[in-house]
Amino acid sequence: MNVVAFLVAMGIFTFSLWLMSIAPGVVGFEAILFFVAILCASVAVAIPVNILGRSDGV
Repeated sequence: MNVVAFLVAMGIFTFSLWLMSIAPGVVGFEAILFFVAILCASVAVAIPVNILGRSDGV
């Protein structure tokens, strides 16, 4: 479970970095893509904090 949650979080975080990199090149949707990238990065950080933090019985 820990490995799967880590891989999902890392994939979402990598996707958010990719979105941030292409956002300036998409005319008309720069702000929307950047906002979605920030949301993805937030979700990627929330997964380990919520799921992996509880798996150790803490």
